[in-house]
Amino acid sequence: MNIQVIELENDLWLQTLQEIRHDFYHLPEYVYLESKRTNTIPEAILITEGEKKFFVPYLLRKCNDILPEEVKSADIFDVISPYGYPGILLNQAAINTPGFPDAALDAMKQEFHSRGICSAFFRLHPILNESFTKIFKAGTFTVNGETVSIDLRIANLWSQTRKGHRSTINKCKRLGMIAKIVPFQEYLDEFVAIYEETMTRVNATTGYYSFSSEYFNRMNDLLGGTLHLCIVEYEEQVACVGLYTECCGIVQSTLGGTRNHFVHLSPGSLETDYARYWAQERGNEFLHLGGGVGGSTEDSLYTFKSGFSQLSHKFLTLRLIINEEKYHHLVHLRAKLLEVTPSDLLQSGFFPAYRSR
Repeated sequence: MNIQVIELENDLWLQTLQEIRHDFYHLPEYVYLESKRTNTIPEAILITEGEKKFFVPYLLRKCNDILPEEVKSADIFDVISPYGYPGILLNQAAINTPGFPDAALDAMKQEFHSRGICSAFFRLHPILNESFTKIFKAGTFTVNGETVSIDLRIANLWSQTRKGHRSTINKCKRLGMIAKIVPFQEYLDEFVAIYEETMTRVNATTGYYSFSSEYFNRMNDLLGGTLHLCIVEYEEQVACVGLYTECCGIVQSTLGGTRNHFVHLSPGSLETDYARYWAQERGNEFLHLGGGVGGSTEDSLYTFKSGFSQLSHKFLTLRLIINEEKYHHLVHLRAKLLEVTPSDLLQSGFFPAYRSR
């Protein structure tokens, strides 16, 4: 097997994507954007054997940020996926060769071990990686919940819509709400204001869903051609916004929000309705809406999304302990700093355990 760690500037990154169906999350510009947000190093690994290809973009981060000052270590790293659902890309030859996916995964683990990486956490792509539980050995992946997508190949999308959503969409139209796709650049400030208002309302101003206005400006500069903003206007105001990406026949509903003043009218229902027909008219196959918070199928967000489609996917993650000794060393150091036991962290269900708090 041939193993190559690829940096963003390497033409091989884009050459590989041209040969394998991929999504927005695999683009080097997006991985760069995420590296700036998370203060990490953007890389990808390409493993080949003959015509078979195994490709994974990721973020490499030092573990110093979780350690007390007196024991900081410069030679322990871990790996995470960029925000969203990048996962692992396999070309058709790789998918069709039993044993190759597992062998490539083992080769990646060996490469990571040699570079001082103690753990790796990947969120898989619900559509592109849907067959992975069949082509990798059992127990490789963790099921974290489900996500919802709309199959745009179905002619009558309205028939897939829950009765309550139909009523809400029709009510929004009767009230005079207008949904449309607009240039992200022209509405960027409005988008940021509504997104931040929404995150404050749902108490998600820090952590996984925290994005700055600088991030969105940079996102537009780097990826403007793949971004589409859907807005709903009402009473001469933008009531809600939704940012969509489009790549290789897959449209992703990424980030958005609703002004506090209009939440009770549910303009987001009209936004999603408009976006699915827009995506269908452009010849796309799927509009992926995502899941509930943390992959939950029990919360109101998942309930809302599932009202537009009966198609769901398993949300899988790949959790790799690359170096047992370093991993448990970090768990013990972190537990001591937090004044808890290592078992408390290991039993939290969070991965890697040393970042659970």
